[in-house]
Amino acid sequence: MKILHLDNNHPLLIAELDKAGYHNDTDYTSDKKEIEEKISNYDGIIIRSRFAIDRSFLSKATHLKFIGRVGAGLESIDLNFAKQQGIHLFSAPEGNRNAVSEHALGMLLALFNNLINANEEVKNGQWNREKNRGIELDGKFIGLIGYGNMGKAFAKKLRGFEVEVLCYDIKENVGDQNATQVPLSVLFNKAEVVSLHTPWTPLTDKMVNQEFINNFKNPFWLLNTARGKSVVTEDVMVALKNGKILGAGLDVLEYEKLSFEQLFGSKESMPDALQELLSMKQVILSPHIAGWTVESKRKLAQTIVDKIIAQFGVQN
Repeated sequence: MKILHLDNNHPLLIAELDKAGYHNDTDYTSDKKEIEEKISNYDGIIIRSRFAIDRSFLSKATHLKFIGRVGAGLESIDLNFAKQQGIHLFSAPEGNRNAVSEHALGMLLALFNNLINANEEVKNGQWNREKNRGIELDGKFIGLIGYGNMGKAFAKKLRGFEVEVLCYDIKENVGDQNATQVPLSVLFNKAEVVSLHTPWTPLTDKMVNQEFINNFKNPFWLLNTARGKSVVTEDVMVALKNGKILGAGLDVLEYEKLSFEQLFGSKESMPDALQELLSMKQVILSPHIAGWTVESKRKLAQTIVDKIIAQFGVQN
């Protein structure tokens, strides 16, 4: 089987597939049109998020048997058309779920203890102890929206704290010993921390908007290590101003490009709501790196290798 790698990943990905008898070619620079001209020569492609794998692309991939995405989500692929074509789809949420959960916990503890602001102030010669008095995680109700690989990993990380973890998911019976599954109404009533662990779908697009935020009984802290387009930046910014949201840890942003590699070329080209969000002291931001660790790079690659071989076997 011939595989075309469209993004540079951990070297073990190609090495392990070579060892299993697969033929591997790479093309990290050609544009989508150029790739379309030769994609019919391949049985499989492996991508991260370089460009969308849409119906037009898939129609030209006449021999394609699988797509492997070295990441958690498959939203850049026309899933329905791919399945109609009999193409197997492999993603790797198992590979970076631990990294994402650690990042979410780090953001939450940094918010609760004013670590970013306190660090900046001390480095500027300010010693403001009372201003930076923190709050403790113990005793809080933590609400997780989405309880798949990422949500379960975060709940597991929270086991060392005296917290009550609630989860909401569209699938039934996904709760476990680490989180109690509840209706969304219960989460609205109890949650003091809200952490998103959902894919980007029509159901979750712009999910966190003014109406959603106002449904919460308590002011709450917001974490998003999932997808930026699930959150309406302007509505979150307003809620941060009026105290409905106490603080936010955002690894992803509404205005990211599909490739996740770019935001904007200059600050002047950013929407006003995002510019204001960037200036808020109670917001911690990172550039879509929650699942982007040294260890997860290797684990993501290994997960894709394992799934391809499990489906198609060793080719030798």
